[in-house]
Amino acid sequence: MKLTGNYAEGLGFESAIVSLRGLEPVVNGARLNVSRTRTDSGAGGALIVRYHAPELGGGVFGVEIAPDSDGLALCWWLENLPGAFELDSLGLHFAVVDNLRAYFRNGYASWDGSYYVEPDAWRARYPEDAPPVGYAVTQLLPRYGSGSVIVGFDRHDRFQQTFGFDAHDDALTVLTLWDRKAREGLARCESERLLIFEHPGVEDALRVWAERVAGAAPVPPRYPARAITGWSSWYNLYASITEANILEHLHGAAEVVRREALSMQVFQIDDGFTPEMGDWLDVKPQFPRGMKPLLDDIRAAGFVPGLWIGPFMVGNRSRLYQEHPDWVVGDRLTGGPLALMKFYGEFRWHKRSEEYYILDTTHPDAFDYLRRVFHTWRHEWGCAYFKTDFMYFMSEYGPERAIWHTPGMTRIEIWRRTAEMIREAIGDATWVGCGCPLWASVGLVDAIRIGRDVGVFWSAPGDHSAQSMLRDQATRSFANHILWESDPDCILLRERFSHLTETEVRALAIYVGMAAGVVMTSDALHELSDERLALWRLVLNPERAVCRFPLAGESAAVYEPPDGDPVLVQVRASAGGDPVQAVFIFNTGEYPVRRHYTLAELGLPAPGYVWDWDARQAWPGSTPHDAIALRLEPHAGRLLFVSPSPFDPADPPARLP
Repeated sequence: MKLTGNYAEGLGFESAIVSLRGLEPVVNGARLNVSRTRTDSGAGGALIVRYHAPELGGGVFGVEIAPDSDGLALCWWLENLPGAFELDSLGLHFAVVDNLRAYFRNGYASWDGSYYVEPDAWRARYPEDAPPVGYAVTQLLPRYGSGSVIVGFDRHDRFQQTFGFDAHDDALTVLTLWDRKAREGLARCESERLLIFEHPGVEDALRVWAERVAGAAPVPPRYPARAITGWSSWYNLYASITEANILEHLHGAAEVVRREALSMQVFQIDDGFTPEMGDWLDVKPQFPRGMKPLLDDIRAAGFVPGLWIGPFMVGNRSRLYQEHPDWVVGDRLTGGPLALMKFYGEFRWHKRSEEYYILDTTHPDAFDYLRRVFHTWRHEWGCAYFKTDFMYFMSEYGPERAIWHTPGMTRIEIWRRTAEMIREAIGDATWVGCGCPLWASVGLVDAIRIGRDVGVFWSAPGDHSAQSMLRDQATRSFANHILWESDPDCILLRERFSHLTETEVRALAIYVGMAAGVVMTSDALHELSDERLALWRLVLNPERAVCRFPLAGESAAVYEPPDGDPVLVQVRASAGGDPVQAVFIFNTGEYPVRRHYTLAELGLPAPGYVWDWDARQAWPGSTPHDAIALRLEPHAGRLLFVSPSPFDPADPPARLP
């Protein structure tokens, strides 16, 4: 990657893979009418360009382009702005992205999706619409040739950073959201570093970026030494929980774990025990003893006790809101509280609230209340596993819409300050973020949900189906065990009360198990058949492992354009050096397919011996194989084990490596 171009026509970054040309400064979403430029040399061979424009009222926009260990690093800033200048964002526009076939649209939080977009396909399908804005990083895949170019920021604890593509012109705008952050005492308003580098791979390139993020984080990333495994109440009981039915599932799970010698750590009670969102120290009458004795029962049964909380949510019918209406974020549009969610019809989440507001933790009393909640749950109730949900609430809006009690901070500074308090309050307890910013949470959470809620349908209107998990695990796996442990969501094992077929249940369970992240279920273990328990045992390996998607960027199970190859390929290897690796080939499409892959293109040692887990036998022939060829029915997958040595039929693989 090398710097090219001139200051009149715009600088560019030339690459044999994908090039970016026509750099222009952007302030508050608009390109500047540059009147003149000045260039200087910086330290270490850096180039510094300063742009003057009438819109800045005498201020100056500066860009530094410096050599970096992987390619180039850019940083931009504004200085000498008039005191009354209102700064929402500052960034760069690239007029041309050359030789582009597809780019990575990276979501910001658990539920907003990551996928590859082909501009040509987007133009054909949505001629009037711009693609959704991406965050943190993008990856550029070439129309001709192989490899990729990464364009991504290294720090994410102070600003939200966006990537906006114009699919009609193949142009790219990169923004740092300043959010009208206070400028007193600052010599200049400066972005984080933007890294631009080439890489011969696709998923491996994103791993390099994740490692750079880990290295730049002010607090080192957290992830457990062994995979998080266990049980959660949500996808079986949902909000209809009582002390009695929680104890029923607890006793059943404890008996099955003891009898089957299963490696399950956590038993987590999800939403349904508090009367309203925000009243986190109140408990419904269905839990007559309160939560501490129940968590003690869970611990006595051999599990780590866990609870669910939506810490930034405040229901309009909550006692908290009735007593402290000034503890929620205001709305500039309405003059009232900013309602992020509304339930005016029949469904109200088994609660009374019609609207859900954002707890304003810039209010010192609200901040102290939330700290007291987490301290109480951890140190008085005994909770040791926290699933925090709807964590995106604070990062959704900036000051153009949100009115905070104490202005002057970016939305991410507010979020991060609150999250740091939560980590301090819960100490060394395990923390899984759900509906959570993926990148601002680095160093605080142990694990993070990478997609929307699963459900009892393969696909369905709304979000409670397999589709998000298929797409987002494939495109977010690169960060697993680098920035946090990934949580694909619960495995549904039950044989009744589901619209999933036997084929779909089996394939989805293995897909989650192969991910080498969190492995949880919600089903009554004591009601499962021997076959379903065998499936659970197969995927329930808490030992550290690595999952790769060797065909990332081609086989992405993308449900926005392009549809791409519906076949997903995962390769899982033990982090301990076990020579046996698992390969899962999964047809997520609606038609039968045939596929042929060489072991070499999947990153496996070749030749190798292959064991078919479904057929419970080695592949035919006494010699090793160089390739895998198979036919798959819709929604079906094939799990294979590959080894440099022959498999013993008397001792076949019983669980994932």
